[in-house]
Amino acid sequence: MKLPIKRLDLDLPLPKYAQAGDAGCDLIAAEETILAPGGGRALVPTGIAIALPEGYAGFIQPRSGLASKNGVTCLNSPGLIDSGYRGELKVLLINTDPVNTFEVKRGERIAQLVIQKVEQAEFVEMEDLSQTERGDGGFGSTGIN
Repeated sequence: MKLPIKRLDLDLPLPKYAQAGDAGCDLIAAEETILAPGGGRALVPTGIAIALPEGYAGFIQPRSGLASKNGVTCLNSPGLIDSGYRGELKVLLINTDPVNTFEVKRGERIAQLVIQKVEQAEFVEMEDLSQTERGDGGFGSTGIN
């Protein structure tokens, strides 16, 4: 798929996939910021805007290495980018480390962008829904840890 992209910060590289076949491409920080320990958060710009075609959506996901090494992850994950949005992609980061401050550096990989085909549902109101083995069992109802 060819995806139109606009570079809003000409000094930063375009997103790229680390390996052939990867689902997520790396997004980088266009600005430096400090994330305080214990929940410090910031909306970090990426310096790019994209034009997703109708029927597709973008999902901003955390980077596993950033989360495991530093406790920094994406809040509101996955972040949803609708096909009609044409503004700058921004990543809402949070520092879950209870002690250490995290410094986001300009040009640092901070998240991943996954592009997926999506469907829009037509909601049809029904008096009853079809029965399944699970039924209305919710959180923890399967007994599997």
